[in-house]
Amino acid sequence: MTVKVGDIAPDFTLSSQTGSSVSLKDFRDKKNVIVYFYPKDDTPGCTAEACAFRDSYEVFKDAGAEVIGISDDSQQSHEKFASKYQLPFTLLSDTGNKVRQLYGVPATLWIMPGRVTYVIDKQGVVKHIFDSMLDFKAHVAEALKTLETIKS
Repeated sequence: MTVKVGDIAPDFTLSSQTGSSVSLKDFRDKKNVIVYFYPKDDTPGCTAEACAFRDSYEVFKDAGAEVIGISDDSQQSHEKFASKYQLPFTLLSDTGNKVRQLYGVPATLWIMPGRVTYVIDKQGVVKHIFDSMLDFKAHVAEALKTLETIKS
């Protein structure tokens, strides 16, 4: 399955860096959600992307959105990564990449998990998908630009 703009985002429940379960449906009718899939905690590109989301987190909150990062790293790895870089948002552990597969996030060179951001509105509709392995900060810019169109 590949999720496309206009689709209802598939629900999932995963464990966060604090050990609590987080479901996408928890945000339905409450907040827009930015779900970004990334390859691995504490690598240069993923750190740059996470820190870009961190640096704009208040802007996302002011726009009525929550940010969620997903990789197949363990809860413990996410906890260390979030603490090291003071990440204020939720990181979810997708062990076995089941949610990544559910969304159809492509692998790069068929081996490295891809880097894709989904902007999901309060009704659960996917409004924008941005896929770029190397333009880390553009994920934040694209998400913010889409949130502006959702607001107006």
